[in-house]
Amino acid sequence: MKTVKVWDLSVRIFHWTLALLVGAAFLTGDDETMPWHVRGGIVIAGLLVYRVIWGFVGPEQARFRTFLRGPRAVLQYLRAYVRGRPPLHLSHNPLGAVMVVMLLAVLFGAVITGGLAYSSAEWDGPLSAFIGEGLGHDLEEVHEGLANALLFLVPAHVIGVIVSSFLERQNLVKGMIIGRKKAVDVEEVAPRS
Repeated sequence: MKTVKVWDLSVRIFHWTLALLVGAAFLTGDDETMPWHVRGGIVIAGLLVYRVIWGFVGPEQARFRTFLRGPRAVLQYLRAYVRGRPPLHLSHNPLGAVMVVMLLAVLFGAVITGGLAYSSAEWDGPLSAFIGEGLGHDLEEVHEGLANALLFLVPAHVIGVIVSSFLERQNLVKGMIIGRKKAVDVEEVAPRS
């Protein structure tokens, strides 16, 4: 089994910076630390926009088209995963790709609703003429709901990485640090159904 370069430096910096900032966001959500929470949210928003752009113009393994698969491929992979024999994939496996999409979607929702809530009349923000206290409160509730979803998604992601590392007999955390992982030649011709 050979190792190949998979995740470029910018994807790895994005991943670990995002992980740290999301953790910090959970620690800074109260009134006293809200300015730090907002600053972190702005950086998270920038990181998310960067990753979406990089998902279309970055190196091949960073591109969404390289690792996003259709429902049939995800179900086939899930069956093999449950049996303990998942095939190796050069980039994210189909379940990992689903998790990437879910995490990006929830984080985008969280930064948008958080930014709008903070800009509302409830916080005496710059959009208070357009977003009253009631809507600002509702946006804050949605923001908190999305944050609570992360309390499920992040541990599921970590558990998935640990289980996949065991089943694939490779250290995926190390791979996201050094950018290399085990690969097989047939991955490049795997069906995208």
